[in-house]
Amino acid sequence: MFEYPTQLIDHRCELEAVDERRNIARAYQIDATRDLFGHVIVALRWGRIGKRLAGLTVSFESEAAASRFIQRALTKRASAPRRIGVGYCRVGSDATSPSKPLAANDFR
Repeated sequence: MFEYPTQLIDHRCELEAVDERRNIARAYQIDATRDLFGHVIVALRWGRIGKRLAGLTVSFESEAAASRFIQRALTKRASAPRRIGVGYCRVGSDATSPSKPLAANDFR
């Protein structure tokens, strides 16, 4: 008989970088789930807010490897003020303070 995994990952992180004056409206999403074979599936989506988002889906055999991948992606998003001039903020149901810019150590 099929046994369900004991620890299912079901995490979603939504980020937005908006500066109306400079016409910047970027969205970034990370979804982490576990498939039927026990692998961790991480889906990244990015693009302009209101448009169809581009995406990348990666499968990992361990949570540790998926966590390292997610941490690298979030570290890159945290450097947005230096790269694009506006920081990403958390939005959606996981946002504790929507106006607070993302910092590299927010997700450790």
